[in-house]
Amino acid sequence: MTDNLNGAQQTEEGAQFSLQRIYIRDLSFEAPKSPDIFRQDWQPNVNLDLSTRQKALNEDFYEVVLTLTVTVKNGEDTAFVAEVQQAGIFLIKGLDASSMSHALGAFCPNILFPYARETLDSMVVRGSFPALMLSPVNFDALYAQELSRMQTAGQA
Repeated sequence: MTDNLNGAQQTEEGAQFSLQRIYIRDLSFEAPKSPDIFRQDWQPNVNLDLSTRQKALNEDFYEVVLTLTVTVKNGEDTAFVAEVQQAGIFLIKGLDASSMSHALGAFCPNILFPYARETLDSMVVRGSFPALMLSPVNFDALYAQELSRMQTAGQA
């Protein structure tokens, strides 16, 4: 039993993961119908679009960008559109291809999401709208769905 534990620790010791920096890459807020929208009864319809992308910066360093775009309509009128591109630089090395793909596609976005959510919420409140209160996102499930979609399409 001790041998198995030592083997797992040695494998873990070979891999490295470290968050180097978190930053806003792009930020946008538009309220095209203000101030008239503030006089309407508030019956919001919230639409959240999210996407991620990643690129290698150099050996073992990766930039991951999580983009959240929230469009809120009140009736037929667009109340506001808010978007943030929350980015992070990560040191990742010693992972096999599958683990690396999962780290970049799910683990890193999980780290970035709370920052992006807070930034969006702050922008919306500063625009004089009610707080968004976005629910957590299961990036592991989204990553698994994307893998399944790619395998079905014969791309994986």
